[in-house]
Amino acid sequence: MENPHQLALFFGAALLFALVSKVLTRKWLTAPMVFVAFGLLTGAGGLGWLTFQPDSEWIKLLTEVTLMLVLFADASQIRVSALRHRVALPARLLGISMPLTIAAGTAVAMLLMPDWSVWEAALVATVLAPTDAALGQAVVSNEAVPGPIREALTVESGLNDGIALPVVLVFLALATTEVGDGSGWLWFWAGQVILGPIAGLAIGSLSGWSLDRARSVGWTSPAALTVGGLATVALCYLGAEAIGGNGFMATFVGGMAFGARASHVEGQVHEFLESEGQLLMWMVFTVLGCLYALPALVAAEPMHWLYALLSLTVIRGIPTAISLIGTKLPWQTVGFLGWFGPRGLASILFGLLLVEEVELTTGDALFQVVVLTVILSVVLHGLTAAWAASGYGKWAEGQAPPQA
Repeated sequence: MENPHQLALFFGAALLFALVSKVLTRKWLTAPMVFVAFGLLTGAGGLGWLTFQPDSEWIKLLTEVTLMLVLFADASQIRVSALRHRVALPARLLGISMPLTIAAGTAVAMLLMPDWSVWEAALVATVLAPTDAALGQAVVSNEAVPGPIREALTVESGLNDGIALPVVLVFLALATTEVGDGSGWLWFWAGQVILGPIAGLAIGSLSGWSLDRARSVGWTSPAALTVGGLATVALCYLGAEAIGGNGFMATFVGGMAFGARASHVEGQVHEFLESEGQLLMWMVFTVLGCLYALPALVAAEPMHWLYALLSLTVIRGIPTAISLIGTKLPWQTVGFLGWFGPRGLASILFGLLLVEEVELTTGDALFQVVVLTVILSVVLHGLTAAWAASGYGKWAEGQAPPQA
């Protein structure tokens, strides 16, 4: 979308989808499915209407900004006071399931792709470990699903990309033999996961309190409030990056702090940011379909397909089940949490690092596996999200609230 005609084509498609979105997404279709298909149809492998350079800097920027908005908007809806009493479940998913997922993904990659080094296998496993808040919206926004389960999935998808990023960078360095002092990497990772949330907490709390107070005394207007919310997202990200923290973790934690302190304006700001994030998300998935999907589908080997399928099922599901041992959660809940770990924006963003910032002998193959997994996730999680959430919600009505 590097000229006005391509932008007009995308926004025209976005308008048409907005007109019929409720009809299209009632049962089987989701917005990511529609816009990946739109990108495939209009890209160089289809009608050729959307053509642009794969190394364009705006693609990475678009993905980063989209992820920031989605994380902040979703986090602002989390009730922090309630989460304090239900922190065990997301803690298990992040602290136990995620490391096991990376380990399992590494082992399976080494088994299926023996020409990859151990660090390349670990790299693709880590890139595919974070779950996606955008692809999971059909589940986490469905009020039929019990609140603790929705909150656990939201917190997991909000924090796991920030936790994964430093690990991705370490494996990138190891895969390219550019690793230095191990203690330096340890301090880097610690700074990312500690300083980021601290920055987000401080900025989100101060901004939320300030905007709430300004609204109560009549100093601001509704339109300005939404702009203030958008500025808060940027400040959380930039503030964290400035002090060596992770910007994505900062935006998520900042969103939770903002929602807790801006009780009178949070809903209005959330609606604005959610709308902005949705539009940018549609654009990201259009780029995925237009630029990356067809090459990955054409070049994919049988073992790449198998790995992508396993990544979405057993590589995610078994570690999730192990992490929940001792919780006494029913198998339906364990299965639901294990299945709904979609891969999307974060994996795309991390995957771009493989082709933009380093030289790997199998870099193209790694990226193809990432793209293939995201596409499969878009289709499989999209097809199952609505009915599975509805079915699980109906089953959960007669059960005791989930406890971890």
